[in-house]
Amino acid sequence: MQALYTLIDRLYGGEMLTKEDFVSLIDNHRDQALSAYLFERARAVREKHYGKDVYLRGLIEISNYCKNDCLYCGIRKSNKCAERYRLTDEQILASCELGYRLGYRTFVLQGGEDENDTDERIVSLVSQIRASYPDCAITLSIGEKSRESYQKYYDAGANRFLLRHETATKAHYDRLHPHNLSHENRIRCLYDLKDIGYQTGSGFMVGSPYQTHEHLAEDLLFLHRLQPDMVGIGPFIAHKDTPFRNEPSGTLALTLFMLGLVRLLLPLVLLPATTALASIQPGGRELGILAGANVVMPNLSPENVREKYMLYNGKLHSGAEAAECLDALKKSMENIGYRVAMVRGDRKQ
Repeated sequence: MQALYTLIDRLYGGEMLTKEDFVSLIDNHRDQALSAYLFERARAVREKHYGKDVYLRGLIEISNYCKNDCLYCGIRKSNKCAERYRLTDEQILASCELGYRLGYRTFVLQGGEDENDTDERIVSLVSQIRASYPDCAITLSIGEKSRESYQKYYDAGANRFLLRHETATKAHYDRLHPHNLSHENRIRCLYDLKDIGYQTGSGFMVGSPYQTHEHLAEDLLFLHRLQPDMVGIGPFIAHKDTPFRNEPSGTLALTLFMLGLVRLLLPLVLLPATTALASIQPGGRELGILAGANVVMPNLSPENVREKYMLYNGKLHSGAEAAECLDALKKSMENIGYRVAMVRGDRKQ
């Protein structure tokens, strides 16, 4: 067991580990003393670079239409039970206006791969937001596009793009996605985004069907190669209207452990404590911060659509997950010794 603590110390000291090393650590993630040691090291690294600040992003879920049929996702095109919606340009801009008045300085426009969201529309939206809020960061999370499309959005004023790789192992990727989607194209998108100049975010699910600890180790190795600015990690949670409806969810314990490892692997990364963490267990978001995360993304979408963007069962959209409930969020962070920072929250260099 002492060898595992040594592995954590080596990672903490900036040394890269092997796949076998990572698997050994992940195999023992249920050991509470080992996890506590990892989280202590992870907090030390995040506080060295980011202090006690927790950055907020105002999340606007612009559409739950999607042309894709990913087997795990509640807004997959084959889900006939989903109550579909598209926000108008006016609703999106009004959400930004509300967020700005509340103090948010980053807006995240997230949606399914909606064929209604043409390049022209996205460019127009980004241009309007950029003109109205020149001091804010604009993040897009709208899926796989051509390099030319990504360039257009960047030229219009988008700063960041979030695109989880989901899994770094092609064979595993193919078991989670329909045949028309390819692992190679997902990876191509990420490298295009970085090359264009976006602050690029990737990430993966923890506990997805067929996932092994070897797959998770490969995820860490891929992130080290990619060197993203942001990494989104959340537990797989089944949705009742997908082919994976009866699959077990990922665990909080393993998700937190992976957060801690990512913080040591990428000391400067922006690392969200996701809504999925809070959805799988009360207090999960706070535990994510204590495991090394430093970002929270409350929901700025119009209230009447928040429950419709249902990627998985039980997704929270009210209380401290709502962008308006800043007092509750600030209090929850203060209770664990951290503070909300109403700033753009760029990745440190």
